[in-house]
Amino acid sequence: MPSPSSLTPRLTSLSHGGGCGCKIAPGVLSDLLARSSLPPQFFPDLLVGTETADDAAVYRINARQAIVATTDFFMPIVDDPYDFGRIAATNALSDIYAMGGQPLLALAIVGMPINVLPHDVIARILAGGESVCREAGIPLAGGHSIDSVEPIYGLVGIGIVDPARLKRNSGAQAGDVLILGKPLGVGILSAALKKDLLDAAGYAAMVAATTQLNRPGTELAQLDAVHALTDVTGFGLLGHTLELARGAGLAARIDSAHLRLLPGVRAFAEQGIATGASGRNWASYGASVRLPADCDAATQAILTDPQTSGGLMVACAPEAAAQVLALFARHGFADAAPIGHMQAGPTQVAVV
Repeated sequence: MPSPSSLTPRLTSLSHGGGCGCKIAPGVLSDLLARSSLPPQFFPDLLVGTETADDAAVYRINARQAIVATTDFFMPIVDDPYDFGRIAATNALSDIYAMGGQPLLALAIVGMPINVLPHDVIARILAGGESVCREAGIPLAGGHSIDSVEPIYGLVGIGIVDPARLKRNSGAQAGDVLILGKPLGVGILSAALKKDLLDAAGYAAMVAATTQLNRPGTELAQLDAVHALTDVTGFGLLGHTLELARGAGLAARIDSAHLRLLPGVRAFAEQGIATGASGRNWASYGASVRLPADCDAATQAILTDPQTSGGLMVACAPEAAAQVLALFARHGFADAAPIGHMQAGPTQVAVV
């Protein structure tokens, strides 16, 4: 796998966390937002705000157009600067696709230890992000930079969506099938990378998954039978499934035998390799999750593993599942698979 020169510090050595594992734990974030002293404000054209922890804000311009706005940034998850830029940019644009939108442009968010990292390394990070924007067909039109202790990179993403085709994370219906577009295990592989345990094949698989744009979201939004969309990122599969359940007032059921994993993830998890964010995630929402009595620590780690630039999760009517899977396949998502369903019942996630 790519490695920095002996004279350049490893990117991952300069940060206390990496990728979406840097997220503030969901329970802590909820507490912080609840303590906010800002009074609630009501804007009739703000179609999506903070109410259901959705993937992006959406503001209606007119009957056929709404702006989708999001921002996402983090510390390095890999040591190769170009790959870091690509992963961070892909992750940021995913939130627009997860609303059913089409990206329009992006702005860069750059925080770098300017006297620690060589300038050519920083330039490679920026080039990686720009390459993803070109792939998405949008300009990287500006941004903001600061001199920071830890390296930070990401994007502000701006997109557009027809309000009638907007897909929230709160629209799931009882009986809906849950389909996940990418395999799980990014956080576990990143933890293995930091311990120098990840081989070249494992690194290549991780980068391939995390740099695959979630383009199907724009087309999925055109399907009436798709009732909800989100992407699985820092709160792990269980956390983002729980957001779907809470938004819809339903229960979610996950079949662990149907989950697709990146190569080597199960073996690493069984060795106890995981990120600190996995434990923080479980502490935040474990009370709302039912695991089988024989669930082992490795499976729990996989279910709570923070995904960086993870897959789209689709809640759709059962009769549309084949169409959704075909759409994913057409875009090259070979691991897209049904992983569970929504049902009436107490708001929780049950794993079988």
